[in-house]
Amino acid sequence: MNLNLDFDYLIHVIPHLLPFIPLTLILAFVSMIFAVIGGLILALIKRSDIPVIKQLATVYISFFRAIPTLVQLFLIYYGLPQIFPALSGMTAITAAIIGLSLKQSAYLAEIFRAALGSVDKGQVEACLSVGMTKIQAFRRITLPQATRNALPATGNIFILLIKETSLAFTLGVVELFAQGKILAAASLRFFETYLALALIYWIMIIIYTFLQQALEKRLEKPYLS
Repeated sequence: MNLNLDFDYLIHVIPHLLPFIPLTLILAFVSMIFAVIGGLILALIKRSDIPVIKQLATVYISFFRAIPTLVQLFLIYYGLPQIFPALSGMTAITAAIIGLSLKQSAYLAEIFRAALGSVDKGQVEACLSVGMTKIQAFRRITLPQATRNALPATGNIFILLIKETSLAFTLGVVELFAQGKILAAASLRFFETYLALALIYWIMIIIYTFLQQALEKRLEKPYLS
C-alpha cells in the first residue's frame, strides 16, 4: 500500500501556522473574560427572586444554548448591521468575540448557578450571625468555594472556546484554522496541513489542561486536612 503522506511538508508547514496562535488565544481569552462576567451576572439573576428579569435571563440562556455558534456569528456580523446601521463598522474580530461570549455565558450561567448552590447555606447563615453583611458573606465564603467547585467545568468551556475560534474564519478572521485552510488550498496537501493544525490544537489543550490541574491543586490546599 502506497502511503501518500509527505512528512517533510508536515514539518515544514508548522512554522507557518505558529504565528497565528496568539490571535486564536486572544479570541478565546477575551471571549472567556466577557463570558465569565455575563455568566456570573446571569447566575445571580437566576438565583434571585426578581420578577421579569429572572424570566428574561432564562429565555437568554435557553436561546443562546440552542442556537448553533455559526448561526449566532452570522446573526451578529451580517444581521445586526441590517437592523442597526450604526453597527456596520463592526469588525469581524469584534463580532466573533461578541458571538462566542454570548453563547458561552449561557453555559457558564448554569455552571455558576450550580456551583453557588453547592455551597452550604449554613455557612452563610453563620457569617450573618457574627455580623457580616450578605455581600461580605458572599465575597468571603460563597464565592471562593463556588469558584473552586466550578473550575473544572469552566475549564472545559475555555477548551471549547479555543476550538470554536476556528469558526471565526467564516467572518473573514485569519486565525489559526483560517491560515491552515489557506495553506492547504495553496499546496493541495490537505491531510498534512490539517494534521499539523490538529497537533497544534492538541498541544495547546494539553498545556492548558496542565495549567488548570496545577491551579486546581493550588486551590485545594486550604481544604486539605
